[in-house]
Amino acid sequence: MTAAYYQGNKTFSLGKSEQRILKADEVRLEVAYCGICGTDIHIFHGNMDNRVQIPQVIGHEVSAVIAEIGSGVNGFKIGDKVTVRPLAPGTESPEDNGVTHIGKNLKFIGIDTPGGMQTSWIVPAYTLHHLPEDMHLHLAALIEPLSVACHDVRLGKVQQGETVVVLGGGPIGLLIALIAREKGARVIVSEVNSSRLGLIQSLGFETINPFETDLAEKVKALTDEAMADIVFEVTGTAFGAETMTSLLKVRGRIVMVAIHAQSKQVDLFRFFWKELQMVGARVYEPEDFEKAISVVAEDRLPLDRIITKILPLEEVQEAFEMIDKNPEGMKYLLKCSD
Repeated sequence: MTAAYYQGNKTFSLGKSEQRILKADEVRLEVAYCGICGTDIHIFHGNMDNRVQIPQVIGHEVSAVIAEIGSGVNGFKIGDKVTVRPLAPGTESPEDNGVTHIGKNLKFIGIDTPGGMQTSWIVPAYTLHHLPEDMHLHLAALIEPLSVACHDVRLGKVQQGETVVVLGGGPIGLLIALIAREKGARVIVSEVNSSRLGLIQSLGFETINPFETDLAEKVKALTDEAMADIVFEVTGTAFGAETMTSLLKVRGRIVMVAIHAQSKQVDLFRFFWKELQMVGARVYEPEDFEKAISVVAEDRLPLDRIITKILPLEEVQEAFEMIDKNPEGMKYLLKCSD
């Protein structure tokens, strides 16, 4: 039972998965695939060493098969294909306003507690979502990030016929673009990486490289001066924060997806002048997972093309170093078991 332990200092070591008797409400999973996300890269770079309990198994984008069930678990059986919604809400606080998926005491499984980059993983049963028996498990590893996109598009209230601009064409930005297009929106993606732009264009999206073209002027030209109904800010950059308000029509909407750890300059005058709206969108809720599962099950999106490479779990160090050297890639997966 192999596990990849983050040791700090951009280093992983291989060890054993945790072996213990299950609690009544737990299940043991045989992990099939675990995706590497942007948060995992932040951990690799040491940016979250004050939060991760080193040495620790990380990872939360998982597809798996149930291998063992606790005595109090109902609704699941050994052999079921599942994915994990990696949130542990903790004790509810009055300021949570009943919204526990982003509550004050939320713990993120795979960051605050051990994650899925291992062969055998113990998780609470309430985190599980059933997968169709015929679903390919490498595609199922994309359900967690796809759920992020479903949540973002849902909170943005994207409607058929609207014009959407996605700032940032990385994995989450591209998934948002795909889900927004599924809603019937016209989607324009802003991205600076030429390799990613090539992939995004090949998937049928209009694209803009803001390093080469004035972004606001290009959106103006593409929309016959109408501008966008919605902007998804996924870059986490000063440019994204400064530019997003310039792309919108009157009463346009912004969905803040990216994590802006430091304060950024935002043109608040445009909020007043155009009566703009902005909503933050963080993680997901159960309905977003169910939506993502249905999208994958119905084979409506070209998800295979988003997967850049699949490596065995034993090559976890090489995988992270490869991502560092190849920022053009989209989604890398670790194959944790057969």
